[in-house]
Amino acid sequence: MSGTVRSRVDSGVVDVAVVGAGFAGLYLLHRLRGLGLSARCFETAPDVGGTWYWNRYPGARCDVRSVDYSYSFDEGLQQDWDWSERYSAQPEVLSYLRHVAERFDLRRSITFRTRIVAAHYDEESATWTLHGEDGERARARFCVMATGCLSVPKRPEIPGLGSFVGAVYHSARWPEMGVDLAGRRVGVFGTGASGVQMIPLLAEQASRLTVFQRTPAFSLPARNHRLEPEELAAVKRDYAERRRVARTTPSGMDLDSNPASALEVGPARRRAEFARRWEIGGFSLLGAYADLLSDERANGAVAEFVRERIRETVKDPDVAERLCPTQYPFGTKRPCVDTGYYDTFNRDNVRLVDLRETPVEAVTTTGVRTTAEHHDLDCLVLATGFDAMTGALGRIDVRGRGGEPLAARWAAGPRTYLGLATAGFPNLFLITGPGSPSVLTNMVASIEQHVEWTTDCIAHVLARGGRSVEATERAQDEWVAHADAVAARTLYPRADSWYTGANVPGKPRRFLPYAGGLADYAQTCAAVVADGYRGFRLA
Repeated sequence: MSGTVRSRVDSGVVDVAVVGAGFAGLYLLHRLRGLGLSARCFETAPDVGGTWYWNRYPGARCDVRSVDYSYSFDEGLQQDWDWSERYSAQPEVLSYLRHVAERFDLRRSITFRTRIVAAHYDEESATWTLHGEDGERARARFCVMATGCLSVPKRPEIPGLGSFVGAVYHSARWPEMGVDLAGRRVGVFGTGASGVQMIPLLAEQASRLTVFQRTPAFSLPARNHRLEPEELAAVKRDYAERRRVARTTPSGMDLDSNPASALEVGPARRRAEFARRWEIGGFSLLGAYADLLSDERANGAVAEFVRERIRETVKDPDVAERLCPTQYPFGTKRPCVDTGYYDTFNRDNVRLVDLRETPVEAVTTTGVRTTAEHHDLDCLVLATGFDAMTGALGRIDVRGRGGEPLAARWAAGPRTYLGLATAGFPNLFLITGPGSPSVLTNMVASIEQHVEWTTDCIAHVLARGGRSVEATERAQDEWVAHADAVAARTLYPRADSWYTGANVPGKPRRFLPYAGGLADYAQTCAAVVADGYRGFRLA
């Protein structure tokens, strides 16, 4: 961390306003405080945690190994905290973030239960004014949006949904006290990550579970298990090297990636490698060969391998085929990581309804009517995901130079420089914004890289007595063109996914994250700094 920077602003203005108190917001507060800067954080929820506060549905857990889905900035924290499972469940992740808030005394800098609805830049004073929904108001030299990539729930566009008389639950707003589904007829919409995690547990409770599937998911076995003391101790002994290696990878995770092409070896050897990694579980399969996400034939081989595992697991061949994804390449939607998902469809109380064969006509007062029949239900569960990456910012009236709305600037799709800043909006930073690797990586690794870069930039501006820092239009245009070109060299854009905004009607289509990988991206960010913050205008 850089040395302390003395603030030279009036007492009514803080140096930095932070929006969001999840992984990014907490680290921002800690790092800004270490730089001697005043900061105030605003959080909608009554507690820290961000998406891990709200996403408390049954089965919610991280899909990156717990020991890696954690902060690396403090060695004492790494050594003192003991993760209980390979993939920790939501309550443990939230407990961890609460512990971080207490350990570093961060709560005193957070205003809870305050949703920021507007952020306006004043050119004369070079400050941002933030407006809360409840009338809260704050001014700051810099504004950092730590609003998260997956924080705005997406409800499905189904006719008649509001007419249903039973209970309706969304995975991202699950009741804190839980839900008793024993003996109830439950319908689930959504078979992405949330649905895949919760469906096995819902099936254990419900008298009958009906899964309404529009698009089947590629899901990988978690092989989750309790972390034995010896395994945890081994990680802690080697934490520094483990973190170093992770930051040299595209994903921010050590997947033991193979640099060879899947097409360089014969079918038997390729299948053996896939099978080995399938047994390891998690995202290991993604690292089997270097061209799985860039070559159609290589991708086709791994996709068929996963489909074969589905057919082996699901006893009814017709159900198995409906669960086999064929409409998009493997990995172009973030693969799910599950425990017993496909096995669940062998249960007598679980039924799969393929909406491609029998589309929904409407939700009725008592259930769901498809083109084939009416399904009587007691409650509905919506595991329909998020307005990803831009949804949270889209709910805030952000205005930059001349009062120009960010919404107008992004009307045809988000445009950023490095996913960190947008031309025309001085002193505004985005943490893991569109145009950065973010959701293609271990999010905590990407968050740490962005927070460190952003706080160092703020410190640099203040140390030189500057008033503002702003991305230039030229640098932004070049970065957007580069990001689009990198994505076009992959198979990612071939899927209708939340990566491209396809799950939100009317949302401009663009591949939102940067597909060049975290390691190369971090090197680019470092080179920008070394070249005097190339692409930024400092005043």
